[in-house]
Amino acid sequence: MSAMLTPRVRWTTRLRNTAFAMGALLGLTTSGHADDSTDALRAAAQNPVASMISVPLQNNTNFNYGPYGGTQDVLNFQPVIPFELNEDWNLITRWVTPIIWQPQLSPSNGSEFGLGNATPSFFLSPNSKSTKFIWGVGPILWLPTATDTTLGNNKWGAGPTAVALTMQGPWVVGVLASNVWAGTGSGKVNQLTVQPFVNYNLPDGWYLTSSPIMTANWLAEDGDKWTVPLGGGFGRLFKLGDQPFNASLQGFYNAAKPSDVGDFQIRFQIQAMFPSK
Repeated sequence: MSAMLTPRVRWTTRLRNTAFAMGALLGLTTSGHADDSTDALRAAAQNPVASMISVPLQNNTNFNYGPYGGTQDVLNFQPVIPFELNEDWNLITRWVTPIIWQPQLSPSNGSEFGLGNATPSFFLSPNSKSTKFIWGVGPILWLPTATDTTLGNNKWGAGPTAVALTMQGPWVVGVLASNVWAGTGSGKVNQLTVQPFVNYNLPDGWYLTSSPIMTANWLAEDGDKWTVPLGGGFGRLFKLGDQPFNASLQGFYNAAKPSDVGDFQIRFQIQAMFPSK
């Protein structure tokens, strides 16, 4: 039976099976209570500029996408690697590479699978123990890594990026933003990305979360510039042996969107964490 499945079906099935398996692990692999180390790891997982190596895999499934109402799937591979510059400053690198399943978008072209544009970010952030106000700022790059024109715009580009957050009791509130300019003429890009995030931490490693990714294509027609999803979900920090992981599941409704973008999105993320010993 599996030999008859298309590459799209096999790939999507593997992702969904992984999501269900990791969802089951959320309830099976933590201890009965959260200790100080669990709280510290969870705080680091929720801080985009934490001084800790981590490897998140974020899968976004977008329904009713494109003129034929297909399903788009974007798996973001986004490792985070910090560097201590001196006693006062850290450089946090965050490299996002999208792996995309694109449904059919025109009568002459079928579906497409491949890489989108990679966007590495570099945050200069103070090396501080305070959680009252955490920030980082630096450049973001737009690299011509898309394997097909339907998956991205293969122009070189760059722009500014910044993150700011605060941790107050069980609350984590912040925002991550960037604007990228790439290319010239008909192939140019001018895109804003804003990701506000709110987490409310619960006992035993659980938390409630909302982190919609809002975008604005400044070159699009009026009415098609903004994508504004609303929603949220839940997550949990857990361990497989001694290896800590952070997993979350969220659902979003697009309150504002371009005409070719669907109404709903489901996001599943699993993050391997590598704290310093």
